[in-house]
Amino acid sequence: MQMLYLVLAIPLLGSVVLAFTGQHDGAREINVAFSLGTFLATCALTAEVISGGPLFAWNREFYIDPLNVFLLTLTAFVGLTTAIFSRPYMRVERDHGKMTPNRMRLYHSMYQLFNFTMLIALMTNNLGILWVAMEAATLTTVVLVSVYRTPASLEAAWKYFILCGVGIAQALFGTVLLYMAAEKVIGTEGGALLWTNLDAVKAQLDPGIITLAFAFLFIGYGTKVGLVPMHNWLPDAHAEGPTPVSAVLSGLLLNVAVYALLRCKVLTDGALQNPLAGQLMMGFGLLSVLVAAFFLSRQKDVKRMFAYSSIEHMGLITFAFGMGGPIANYAGLLHMSVHSLIKSGIFFAVGHATQKAGTQVMEDIRGLIKVSPTVGWGMMLGSLAILGMPPFGVFASEFLILTTAMREQPWATPFLLLALGVAFASVFSRVQPMVFGETSVKPLRHPPALIPVFVHLGLGLMLGLYIPPYLDAWYRHAARMIGG
Repeated sequence: MQMLYLVLAIPLLGSVVLAFTGQHDGAREINVAFSLGTFLATCALTAEVISGGPLFAWNREFYIDPLNVFLLTLTAFVGLTTAIFSRPYMRVERDHGKMTPNRMRLYHSMYQLFNFTMLIALMTNNLGILWVAMEAATLTTVVLVSVYRTPASLEAAWKYFILCGVGIAQALFGTVLLYMAAEKVIGTEGGALLWTNLDAVKAQLDPGIITLAFAFLFIGYGTKVGLVPMHNWLPDAHAEGPTPVSAVLSGLLLNVAVYALLRCKVLTDGALQNPLAGQLMMGFGLLSVLVAAFFLSRQKDVKRMFAYSSIEHMGLITFAFGMGGPIANYAGLLHMSVHSLIKSGIFFAVGHATQKAGTQVMEDIRGLIKVSPTVGWGMMLGSLAILGMPPFGVFASEFLILTTAMREQPWATPFLLLALGVAFASVFSRVQPMVFGETSVKPLRHPPALIPVFVHLGLGLMLGLYIPPYLDAWYRHAARMIGG
């Protein structure tokens, strides 16, 4: 239990410390140190839960179970590697005049606060606190997206704030409706917003109220997932903010929003005893995959292109969980893991590539492999991995999703195959000349942090070839919990 409090205390303390020291040269190392402390604490907490079972804390307001325990470790790990990547990246941004001391202080402080909100959202047992954490994550990332203070970044932050603010308001109304249904069964003193209590009585909840509640919760948290048509904030936020922010948005925030949807889906399935929640998730997931795939072919900005790739993959994950069942849920959880690792690794490579070229326009970025072979290969291998080339983990999860769809939802299979084919052609045709074309790019003044890129790609490769027994057991247990 003490370790649980430590997981939350470290990033919160880091945010306070960096609010006062974030402008100094040593702040980048302090940011890494706090991120490392958070990661080690989550590893210890995960080991404690594996050995001792689910864990409650603070009058059952916090709850660690098989559905969230490894997501905690994944979140802290990506937070750590992104902090390592941001050290040389932010030094270059400072040298280019994009980051002033005040902006640097704001970035470091909000980065730790964002990690804190993500961990709160994953660990809380209270659906009200989950909503508060998601709203706090919105506010911190709005600040991070707008940190450059350019007209484009301010516009992107404003769009992000408005769309996600409206979406999260829908989620609040859904949470209120959920409480209304639970109060009739549990009572006002029984912790009517505690997920474990709701899960125990879900079959007794009013189906009419729960149907309406899930509709609002799906719109609200679906906006944060980036599902079409609530996706418009995501490409701008990725393209206009610092690249470390793009990495944590794709690698962390989208996963946590999917997790919130899954918690709500479990309750809805139990209350309704019909596949309504799954059908909604399949429909909007498939729509997101199709729309994002075709938008990929129209992009000229490299960060916007990979942002649309994130929408595509979130749609695929949502579709998998909508199908339900042990195999589809297993595939969805695996895809969440490998997408988080590989997409954040791609953004690390993209960040260094755009700094070398001085632009995010893909036509102006050429011959990366000649200027920096590690950056070039990082981007090429990362792109192949996220496009589902074997033996990377994305191939394994997409194969499971497609074969399950062929068996259970054959009508959707041609659309999935079409979207994946269009996405492959769109991304590969643009990345290939960026990596192997003729170049006029100059080397960076500071050596890039490329270890995180290849660590992420290595883990993504490992999950395609071999899933450790304890991780496989988690996927299986969590898949059974999600049901469907």
